[in-house]
Amino acid sequence: MSSPVRVGIIGMGGFAEAHHESLLGLEKRGLARLVATCDPRPAAFAAKREQWALERRGVAVHEDYRAMIAAHRGELDMVVIPTPIPLHAEMHRAAVEAGLGVYLEKPPTLDHLELERMIEVERGARRATLVGFNFIVEPLRQELKRRLLAGEFGRLLEARLLAEWPRPTSYFLRNAWAGRLRDDAGRTILDSCFGNAMAHYVHNILFWAGERELFSWAELSEARAELYRAHDIESADTFFVEMRTPSRVALRFALTHACPAAAPTQVETVVCERATIRYSVHQQVEIEWRDGRSQTIPQSRFDAVTANHLAYFDHLRGVTERPATTLADSRPFVWLNNLAYVSSGTIAAFPADAVSVREGEPANGAHLAVAGLADAMRAFLAHSSWPGETLGWRDAGASWATPWRLPEFHDVVRRLAEEAREACPRHPGGTRV
Repeated sequence: MSSPVRVGIIGMGGFAEAHHESLLGLEKRGLARLVATCDPRPAAFAAKREQWALERRGVAVHEDYRAMIAAHRGELDMVVIPTPIPLHAEMHRAAVEAGLGVYLEKPPTLDHLELERMIEVERGARRATLVGFNFIVEPLRQELKRRLLAGEFGRLLEARLLAEWPRPTSYFLRNAWAGRLRDDAGRTILDSCFGNAMAHYVHNILFWAGERELFSWAELSEARAELYRAHDIESADTFFVEMRTPSRVALRFALTHACPAAAPTQVETVVCERATIRYSVHQQVEIEWRDGRSQTIPQSRFDAVTANHLAYFDHLRGVTERPATTLADSRPFVWLNNLAYVSSGTIAAFPADAVSVREGEPANGAHLAVAGLADAMRAFLAHSSWPGETLGWRDAGASWATPWRLPEFHDVVRRLAEEAREACPRHPGGTRV
């Protein structure tokens, strides 16, 4: 495949816009050609269609993804699926059965059983699906992982993620499935900071702890979690999660959307026998050696969507054996997400007197912040101090859950959704129930 890669994009709104912008740039470089796109409401995107010059570029516009694939399957090399999570499986099946490569936005699904069905669908595919976890393609990340596997930093002891992304109440009204555990048809959604907004960074921590080879992710032995909410949503907006691998490496994650409206924070910390690595995407990497040496490696921003497209083009052309993240590589992420709900068993509301409301612009709504949360997150990451025990934010501590408890997952989520529907909203504008 020496000619431009021929692409179809399902969708024109939401994150599909990033793919349209990326393909527009790649087309100008002669590396790709957008053949077709679709949306159930194409007229609603008249301004974007003009901005992207779809008509002038000869891009066909359809109202349904099945019609797009049927009309153009012989003209396409791949399809991009940046659509709501519950639609991923059916769209992935349609593209794979048409013989097309698939760039599937993260997460592929947040249901472990559906993931296995998607892997089975792809079993006979000529090229593997790329799951769009953005940062695995970073050259510096891969270089450091190789050095870690070579033993330069000593044995891996722990890996931690601190992620604080403020989100106003309007964020949970952005679509019909935002902040939901299940949709009205009973399909699993689990929209949350852990499963969706910050999923890239959770996946990154699992990547650091993959011990077999470069493209390997942590194996999950057991997990424990405490889930909380400040916003009036079905799902959680704050996660404390710990997991252990079979080799007893501890991974800890502290993530929240319930924080002051300041610049977002996301720091990956990799603790080894000889050095500690702190990796801040788009900012810098700091390596502190136990012998007193230190190194700072600055990072410039990179276009993750375009980088992932280019890497996937290489896979479609047969230059590389595999995409950066496959569906099978997503198992640890999906399993950990599912076991977080099983382990926690409840989504506890933060005490009302701990939640402060800061009104913002009318279009955005309020930001909610929880007193003591920032300190609790850092104490958890450093010492495994669970806030439910130390601050009394929930009645009982969570239990460790092994993968053997995955069959409990759907019943737990169904119960949590029912409990959320019965709860009375505290803060106007945030509820989806």
